[in-house]
Amino acid sequence: MGDLAGVVGKLPYLAGLGVDGLWLNPFYASPGHDHGYDVADHCAVDPAYGSLEGFDELVATAHGHGIRVILDVVPNHASIAHPWFAAALAAGPGSPQRGRFHFADGRGPDGNEPPNNWRSIFGGPAWTRISEPDGTPGQWYLHTFAAEQPDWNWTHADVPALFERVLSFWLDRGVDGFRVDVAQGLHKKPGLPDHPDAAADEATGDPVNPNAWNQPAVHQVWRSWRRLVEDYTAADGRDRLLIGEVGLTDPAAVADYTRPGELHHTFCFPFAHAHFDADTYRQVITTALAHHPDGVAWVANNHDLPRAVTRHTPTPSDSDGDGDGEELPAGADPAQIGLARARAAAALMLALPGAVYLYQGEELGLPDVADLPVTVLKDPMYHRSGGTRPGRDGCRVPLPWTTSPDHHHGFSPPATTTPAWLPQPPTWADLAADTQHHTTTSTLNLYRQALALRRTIPDLATTTLTLHTDTPPGLLALTRGTHLTTYTNTTHHPIPTPHPHPGQPILTTHPTPHPTDTIPPNTTVWYHHDDETPA
Repeated sequence: MGDLAGVVGKLPYLAGLGVDGLWLNPFYASPGHDHGYDVADHCAVDPAYGSLEGFDELVATAHGHGIRVILDVVPNHASIAHPWFAAALAAGPGSPQRGRFHFADGRGPDGNEPPNNWRSIFGGPAWTRISEPDGTPGQWYLHTFAAEQPDWNWTHADVPALFERVLSFWLDRGVDGFRVDVAQGLHKKPGLPDHPDAAADEATGDPVNPNAWNQPAVHQVWRSWRRLVEDYTAADGRDRLLIGEVGLTDPAAVADYTRPGELHHTFCFPFAHAHFDADTYRQVITTALAHHPDGVAWVANNHDLPRAVTRHTPTPSDSDGDGDGEELPAGADPAQIGLARARAAAALMLALPGAVYLYQGEELGLPDVADLPVTVLKDPMYHRSGGTRPGRDGCRVPLPWTTSPDHHHGFSPPATTTPAWLPQPPTWADLAADTQHHTTTSTLNLYRQALALRRTIPDLATTTLTLHTDTPPGLLALTRGTHLTTYTNTTHHPIPTPHPHPGQPILTTHPTPHPTDTIPPNTTVWYHHDDETPA
């Protein structure tokens, strides 16, 4: 499974990569119905991952490397194994214990139908019926995700008080902030009424039903949490970060979560979802900066998305010319194009002002594993949808640390005899970290180089960004500060730089030499120039 001690062992690797923060997915006590996002005890380390003492060692060691530690906090839902949910089941209808969750009587004859028409993000109804303590069919409870994840009722005073204690518990242990899971959730529309678009949550996997998401009261929670973390900062001068996972599709609604006194950041998911296209990227960047002038949190990969290499791999056009696929150069390898595009998109992202979040393994250029046996799939999204949605296991396969297949390519210690929790494909040997470490043009070393430049080039420390409009189709050009211009070619043919004397190329995602005034296909190049911004 991996554990906290394994993270401690890889901190030198992370420091060498050049990151300055580490976001840990949930490691709390959990039955593991949704990879730890079903939390049974928010203040305990699951024994599979270690202990509180091991966590303290991780924080101290990370801080020694100059790496801050951010924890995943899950406030929208609990686990069916949480003591408060067990107490709710035992206490009966109308009890204060049930009031901590959303329990309701069913509709229809004998209450056999769910209380409303809401659907789960993971598929199926958002309600599950329980048996009462006397064994009779009873009330239903709300779960906007898996049935093993009952939603908290944030109008009950016990719930916000619980999470303030949880945050304080971890802040007292030295953590530097929190990534907030499902930040648009928590509060529901009073009365939990039906909505005509309730089925869209299940159909799209997005929080579309306005009665279930993005209620105005949720912003009271973030103002409260912001005051809490700022109290810690005032006490010792050390900043703490709140970053929200806000899955809403309206950029203006997402921007509301970073109003003064609320969350510091929200992830810019449109960048991750963008097609590899210059105009699309230009629009995404312009919109993000307009709505988040104090800083954007860019992301191209995470544990919920197919990996960028796979997303950017083109589907070749069909011989019948129906336009279902993309016209590729003769003899082109779609997989290599996918890797080239992922590298170019990463370099573009790392040239932007704001924060950048990297997902484990993207620095190795890992693709999704699309052929995992059905018998090993863990994701409740796959199982609740009856297999119609592929789930997220393909992007969660353990990293290949060593070329040798022994011990799961170095993921597990030598004494391990059991299989890894998800199997690695044999082809990953060529992508192993130890191999890439010694290859100058590897994706790993590309990330190291770009992160080092972000730290050392003054222009990249500014908030200044100029998007150029005088570029040929398929080419995106932007200038940071006054002396750094980057070009991203999203086409399959080389494009000359539109500005004369672009400067000295200091980073290129293309693995082989090329003319300094030409941008190869599916490539990003950074230029440093002595003059002012190219006209």
